[in-house]
Amino acid sequence: MRKRALIVDDSKSARVVLSRMLEKYGIEVDMAESAEQAIQYLEHQRPDAIFMDHLMPGMDGLQAVKVIKEDPRNATIPIMMYTSQEGELYVGQARALGAFGVLPKQVRPVDVSKVLYELHLLPDRRDSESSALAPVDIEAPAAAKPPVPPAGADSTKRLETAIREQSADLRRFVVASLDSFAARIVGDVRDQATKSPIEPLPPPPPPPRPPWPWIAATASAVLAVIAFGVLWMGVRDRLAAAQAEIATLSATATRLDRARADLDQAAARLTAALANAPAGGAATPSPVASPDTAPGTPAPTAANGGDAGARVVTVPYGEVPLDRGRLDAMRGLLSQLEAQGFHGVVKVTSYPGLFCLTGNPTDGYVPAKPTLPAAQCDAIGNPFEESLSGQQRQSLAFGNLIAGARERSGGAIAVAIQDGSSAQVALPYPARTSTLTAGEWNKAAAANNRVEFTIEPGTAQ
Repeated sequence: MRKRALIVDDSKSARVVLSRMLEKYGIEVDMAESAEQAIQYLEHQRPDAIFMDHLMPGMDGLQAVKVIKEDPRNATIPIMMYTSQEGELYVGQARALGAFGVLPKQVRPVDVSKVLYELHLLPDRRDSESSALAPVDIEAPAAAKPPVPPAGADSTKRLETAIREQSADLRRFVVASLDSFAARIVGDVRDQATKSPIEPLPPPPPPPRPPWPWIAATASAVLAVIAFGVLWMGVRDRLAAAQAEIATLSATATRLDRARADLDQAAARLTAALANAPAGGAATPSPVASPDTAPGTPAPTAANGGDAGARVVTVPYGEVPLDRGRLDAMRGLLSQLEAQGFHGVVKVTSYPGLFCLTGNPTDGYVPAKPTLPAAQCDAIGNPFEESLSGQQRQSLAFGNLIAGARERSGGAIAVAIQDGSSAQVALPYPARTSTLTAGEWNKAAAANNRVEFTIEPGTAQ
């Protein structure tokens, strides 16, 4: 049986964009232009999920979520807020009223797919998926040291990828807007033609006055031409207005992207400040290795000044650090801390491992075959980790998990996300000798490619 979703948004173009994404997954979509219309719809229908906009005329989205959740018949329907609002405070407010989470208005298809799996609208396919990063049998060149790629190749590739994604999103939005405007213009033209039909020609004059039929026909033709001209001018004005509105929407999208970048920087500064500040004056931040420390330096432990209570979860090469197994570990840790009435900060630090790789910047890199001599690796590093921005290091489910823990604990539990240095290792790398293989090197790299969860008791801010 096909799943059904209800989209509540006063913007027709936004409804069209989201409905097309959902229909690609075989989900039937119903739409409502206002919160009041959605509540009337729920009196007779029961969808499997609701996507609710925030700012709408009359009752806004948060008020509608509260009304729906107070109705026992509809309280179990998951509601995903669909809005341009961002930030942990807004996510907490939406979840407090009963919303499942928050989906950004400039949504990408990959975000929609993740949300549908979380809402159980699609079958879970994590167990059946095979890794897309299996080693590739590529013969290495004979040279002992391959040429080093240009310093700006990775940053240029990330920039081009970001530009292509933004262009694709904007193209889909413009196409949906044009479809909406075209449908509106066609409807207006049909209404105008229905309300103002062309009057029939007068009956022909009697035979003794033959010139009048020609005069009447000429006058009718002139009137028809004038009516067509007026109608054409109206259509042209509407098209010009649509083009102006598209230009305005494009400019607004650019400003929103800049504002989102500024918010990301502010969030990064706030996270860094929270990570460096002692929690309640009782805890001391974990020591951080110097950038000049050579690979092979052990990570901080209880013996050398580190936190003995840190939990370590390894990250397979090519996976997002804060997702999958790390998400499960974080969920279990937060549940345990909430049950104990913990007050303080949970620091989540991501450390990249330096892998022996084969490939090139254009086609990508994969871990080398275990039997390949380490001296014949095309690159030593972690280009996948370096290509991820701050937001791309964690999944949407991870962000919702953090916001939910802070909300349930009343601010007693705070989570600080920070990046660790590749110089701080959990397992020292072997010495580079002529007999060293890629398998031996990548064994240490796999242990060092990890996420550490450190608990600092105190008073969370």
